[in-house]
Amino acid sequence: MDELDSALVRLLQQDGRRTNRDLAQELGIAPSTCLERVRSLRERGVLVGFQAEVDLPSIGRGLQAIIAVRVRPPTRAVIEQFQAFVARMPEVIEVFVLTGTDDFLLHVAVRDTEQLHSVVLDKLTERRELADVRTSVVYGHLRKHVIEPM
Repeated sequence: MDELDSALVRLLQQDGRRTNRDLAQELGIAPSTCLERVRSLRERGVLVGFQAEVDLPSIGRGLQAIIAVRVRPPTRAVIEQFQAFVARMPEVIEVFVLTGTDDFLLHVAVRDTEQLHSVVLDKLTERRELADVRTSVVYGHLRKHVIEPM
């Protein structure tokens, strides 16, 4: 990653819909150079996709929570099966697989506390491998949209 790659990554994180011409003009390079650099960043796996960001309350998911989960026994098969299960849950928007006390952190976005209660009691605690679950309601969520290369 050189300075030009870093600048392209930063600009595309700020607005992934910018045209190649706009990016090239902002960086003072030829559009063909810009296009080749962006292609190279995608091929090298630096840029992995372009998505639209959604306002969760606008789609009926105004309550967010973090659910800490421990599974037993902590074998590869159990962890992979549980991970596949939670990845299919529509309420789950992020899954973190961890070391330490908890095996997973699940970031969920739901309609209200009743739906959150249902996710925990009717879906998660029904799993045999679940050893422990702790739920924390999220008051606020800040996320960096531009991540600078190290």
